[in-house]
Amino acid sequence: MCLKRSDLGEEKRILKKRIDVAAGRIPADVVIRNAKIVDVFSGRILEDDIAVIDGMIAGMGSYTGHKIYDADGRYAIPGLIDAHMHIESTNVTPEELGRMIVPLGTTTIIADPHEIVNVCGITGLNYMLDAAKNTVLDIKYMIPSCVPATPFEHSGAVIGAKQMQEPIKNEHILGLGEFMDIFGVVNAEPEVLDKILTAKNQGKFVDGHSPGATGHALDGYIAAGIRTDHECSTVDEMNERISRGMYVILREGSACRNLETLLKGVTPYNSRRCLLCTDDFHMHTLLNEGHMDKHLRLCVKNDIDPIVAIQMATLNAAECYGLDDRGAIACGRRADIVLVDDLKNFKIHQVFVEGCEAAREGKYLLPYERQDSTCVHGSFHVKDFSAEKLKLHLKSGHVHVIDIMPGGILTKKSEAEVNIDSEGEFVWNSEQDIVKVAVIERHKNTGNVGCGFLRGYGLKQGAVAISIAHDSHNIITVGISDKDIEAAVNQIIAQEGGIVLVKNGQVIENMPMSVGGIMSDQSGCQVGEKLSIIYKKIEEDLKVNPLIDPLMTLAFMSLPVIPELKMTDTGLFDVTKNACISLEVE
Repeated sequence: MCLKRSDLGEEKRILKKRIDVAAGRIPADVVIRNAKIVDVFSGRILEDDIAVIDGMIAGMGSYTGHKIYDADGRYAIPGLIDAHMHIESTNVTPEELGRMIVPLGTTTIIADPHEIVNVCGITGLNYMLDAAKNTVLDIKYMIPSCVPATPFEHSGAVIGAKQMQEPIKNEHILGLGEFMDIFGVVNAEPEVLDKILTAKNQGKFVDGHSPGATGHALDGYIAAGIRTDHECSTVDEMNERISRGMYVILREGSACRNLETLLKGVTPYNSRRCLLCTDDFHMHTLLNEGHMDKHLRLCVKNDIDPIVAIQMATLNAAECYGLDDRGAIACGRRADIVLVDDLKNFKIHQVFVEGCEAAREGKYLLPYERQDSTCVHGSFHVKDFSAEKLKLHLKSGHVHVIDIMPGGILTKKSEAEVNIDSEGEFVWNSEQDIVKVAVIERHKNTGNVGCGFLRGYGLKQGAVAISIAHDSHNIITVGISDKDIEAAVNQIIAQEGGIVLVKNGQVIENMPMSVGGIMSDQSGCQVGEKLSIIYKKIEEDLKVNPLIDPLMTLAFMSLPVIPELKMTDTGLFDVTKNACISLEVE
């Protein structure tokens, strides 16, 4: 697009002022003195001052300025970049997330809003874009590529290439979000190719999602022009993708914790192709463990050079996503600067976003306004749910079971013998770590309820129900009896989303989430405090397996693009076969 003459004149004035500051002819807006600047380009530490004008770094050296900050010998690192995350998984809204993570040094995130778009379609995307305007955190979005993730489930919306054509042009949308339909890409299905070309024709990127793909299948996937993958669970998977030109995003979230495993494969030769992300994490995790600052600590703990770790959290992500205005402390880049006490614990002292002091000692300093979210309320439309819908009518107790694999969201397809009564209904056995799992459709009044068995969750009492169920976000629930499950699901419907715990048929704890049924309108601290209570009750009253994140793990048991076995509202889904299968072993 050509700039108007008036725009060119203003740009020329701004550029001249920046050069004048850099050359020492006029004072800077802000000068940060006595800093140990981490140079992510050369791997050096420079002891110098930083001059800022109009939100950009003009130079490093001896400068005068209208406002002076003393770093007092602290390390200055670039603002941290989360290379892939789903804001909705934090259970707070975008502007509230900014208030929580900017004090932890994160100044940019690459967000895929496919949770709210699966619920509310383009209305959900527009809400997220509007809410992002109310935070100093720079939120760059990817438009969701797979809504729904597969045709074997029901979501609140269907987004095809046609629906993407206008939103993809938005300057705040960098490209197409994680392409989970591996089968569609590798088989070059027309609708899939239309989506990819819609992004490419606008000069936008395509993010990847290819768990377990290898060999020719992986080659076919990458040949489509897919740039990244955050689903590696082994070093071999990581190396195979890097060798084929991909960026690999090392993930450390609430349920998926692959970072320390993959760090074993990071070398001086491949580190510049490695990025860091959270993907999905709870506010509970954020308040107790941190955000990208935690990733830096884990990197150093695992013998990664601190400057390499900082590159992975800043420059690498900026280069991957074409954000040439950030990712380093250098002339002409955004003045997103974080002052830390050391390069081991990365205790955050002060955060500057575009040269403005945004946080100090953990406190967010800027004005805060919440976006109206009523456009994404009222998303529950459940037809005729009752305990009768949970009945299985089994002819045999020899059944397929979803086996949880701790440390991630991969599952194993297994078999087991379960107890059934004279009517073919499941009878819970306290000696067997197997419970009923069900997904209840909540968008289109279909009345669909898919039921199966889950092993490894550890539930000993009652039921858990949540409406955060990736990626279609129907209701997912586990319980030892239909009575407990029914009570939990009915409460979820009544409160229009969130989390419910039931014991002996009675609700013992709950947290509503009115924003699309997946986010709260409360503050991050309120959500975190409530989650702490819920986690404690899950552990102490319901006796869920302490080796898993009970909420995040459950939320992923309905994601039919992660091997091997998952549960959808249409039934038990075998990811490797890309088809629903019988609950009973034939």
